[in-house]
Formats: sequence, structure tokens, C-alpha cells
Amino acid sequence: MRVTKHEHACLRLESEGRTLIIDPGGFTLPLHDLRKVVAIVLTHEHPDHWTAEHLERLTEAFPEAKVFGPAGVVSAAAGFDVTEVAAGDSVTVDGFTLDFFGGTHNVIHSSMPVVDNLGVLVNGDFYYPGDSYTVPEGVDVGLLAAPIGAPWLKIGEAMDFVLAVAPRRAFGTHDMTLSRIGLDMHRQRLTWAAAQGGGEFLALEPGESTDL
Repeated sequence: MRVTKHEHACLRLESEGRTLIIDPGGFTLPLHDLRKVVAIVLTHEHPDHWTAEHLERLTEAFPEAKVFGPAGVVSAAAGFDVTEVAAGDSVTVDGFTLDFFGGTHNVIHSSMPVVDNLGVLVNGDFYYPGDSYTVPEGVDVGLLAAPIGAPWLKIGEAMDFVLAVAPRRAFGTHDMTLSRIGLDMHRQRLTWAAAQGGGEFLALEPGESTDL
């Protein structure tokens, strides 16, 4: 399975000629050169993780693609055919097995409502928590997409998240709110955290990939 990081929180996973897209949002450029998109996962309703424009473009190009998201996404994306999923659910779509964890977005501030959010484990090996620090308990994570910059994120807590997951490899995502200096500094912190469990941190730029 090949995992490609796109801008901000968007991820492309490819396996045996089929493609899974996760969180194509407002900070992400239109996706090109896609092959047989069979599923789209939207972890939560915030516009940096999905837009109607991205979703319409993808579902028009790949009308058989199934879209999954929590209840908040189903409501926000009214007019689209979104299958509601919740923490503890597991679905298989054309070679991709999706296990969902968590349930809520990390707190930004007490004045702001907490929305639904799901982490997703793909094929038992790749994990992305959406906007949360939800740990997939009991899972040996081969590759972790770790949020690295956000209004709700403190880098010490992000380090603790990587320490708790202890992946074999990790890379940073959710990073478009950071300056170049801030991104490099946060990558150094997560490099240390990954190494504590014997793991490796990859400094993937948008468009770069790694294989599982």
C-alpha cells in the first residue's frame, strides 16, 4: 500500500490499483491523476477536512466511490450520499478495511462546540486520528499520520500521542497553519518521540509518498 501526503490533512492511499482518499479539505489543492477511487473518508465536518467542491469533484469522477463519515459529517454534507460510521465500526471496501476509533474532536476552546471526529485505521497498519489524540489501543501501527500543527494542538501533547501509539514509522500531517520554521521545529519534536519506541519519523512534503 502506498500512502501519499497532500496539503494539510489530505491523504491518498493506493493498493492494487484502487484508491482511498481521506480528508480533502479547503487547504488542499484539487487532486489529479487519481486511479479508481473506491472510498472517501471524512473524519469530521470542519472545512479544512472536507469541502463540497472536493467531494463533488471526486464523486462525479468516481460515482461508485463510497463516502464515510460520522454523524456530524452526514449532517454537514447533506445532499451527498455519506454512510454514517461510529467508533467501533469496521467496514471493507474493495480491498480497504477501515476501522474507526474515537468519537469527538479535540477541544479547541471551551467557547467552541466539540464536533464528531473519527480516527481511521486502514488495513490494520496505517492510522490517522483526524483532529484528536485517540490511540488505537492494542494495534501495532506500522505508519502513523500524526497531526503536527492546529489551533487545538500543543506540541507536547502531540509528542505524547506519538509516544503512546509507538508506530514503526510516522509523518506529520495537519500542517498548513505552521510557518516553515514552526514545521521544522515540530518535526524535530516528533522525530524524538517516534525514536523512543524504536520508530522512524519521515519528513514528507505534499505530493511525497511512502510504502507499507
